[in-house]
Amino acid sequence: MSRAFSTQVWGDVTFLHWPYPPEVVRPLLPPATELDLCDGVCWVSVVGLRMGRVSIAGLLHLGDFLETNVRTYAVDGRDRCSTVFLTMEASTLPFVLSARIVGRLPYTWSSMGLRRAGNSVDYRLSRRWPAPAGVGIRWRVRLGERIAPTPLDHHLTARWAQHSRWYGGVTLYTPVEHEPWLLHAAELLDLHEDGLFAAAGLPGPTGPPSSVRYAPEVHARFGLPRTADSRPCAGEAAQYDQRDGEQGDAREQHHERHAEGPSDEAPHRPRRVHKRPR
Repeated sequence: MSRAFSTQVWGDVTFLHWPYPPEVVRPLLPPATELDLCDGVCWVSVVGLRMGRVSIAGLLHLGDFLETNVRTYAVDGRDRCSTVFLTMEASTLPFVLSARIVGRLPYTWSSMGLRRAGNSVDYRLSRRWPAPAGVGIRWRVRLGERIAPTPLDHHLTARWAQHSRWYGGVTLYTPVEHEPWLLHAAELLDLHEDGLFAAAGLPGPTGPPSSVRYAPEVHARFGLPRTADSRPCAGEAAQYDQRDGEQGDAREQHHERHAEGPSDEAPHRPRRVHKRPR
C-alpha cells in the first residue's frame, strides 16, 4: 500500500487455534463474506499480543497497550481472504472507545497482563466494559524453536486484510501488510477459559487447542478501510513475492498464490474449500 492509515507493532504474539463446526461460526460473519476453510476445516483462534507504537494517520499516537482477540477466517466475493474479529479485548479505554465509535470494531475494555519469564509467557484478561463484565481467559505457554510454517500455519497467520461489520449493515474491507511472521513452536502449559468464547458468540472449546504458535514481533500497516464492494485502490493488487517467499516452502506447495499480499485478483488456491458468499 502506498500510504498507511494506521501503523502498529505487534509483539510477544501467541496464537491458540481450535477447529470449530462451520455452522456455529458462520452466523457471526459480516454480510457478503463466507468462511475460509482449510481442507474443509473451520478455525477459531485466540491471539494475545503487545500493541506498540500505535498511530492513526501519523497524527494520533496511542502508545502501547495489551490486546487479546478471538477471531476466525473469511473470504469475500472477490476471493480476498481476511480475518474477522469476534471480540477484541484491549487494556486502554481511549483506544477502545475510538475503535468502537469510528470503526465499530468489537473492542472491549479489559484488565490485562502479559508477563514473560525466560522461555515462558503468561497472558491474562478480565473484561471491565461493556457487559458481560468479568469474562476472561488466561494461559501460559513455553516457547520453542523457530519453525518453518506449515500450510495450516500459513492459512491461520498470513492474513492480509480484515472484514468487519460497520454501520447500516455495511461490510468494511481493510488491507493489512507486515513482514513475514517468524513463527516458533510453543507448548501450552496452562489454560483457563472463563466465558470469553461465549461473549464472542461461541460455545467454549471442548479441549486444548490443536495448534499453538508464538512470534516475537512484526510491524503492521493498515490501509484505509472502505466498503467491501468498492473498487480497489490504485496499486493494491501489487504482490509481495519476496516477503511471502520467506514464509516457507510448505505454503508455496499448498497455496500457490494465496497471501502473496493483498490483491483484488482472485488467487488460485487449489486445496481451499469454501462456499461462495451469499
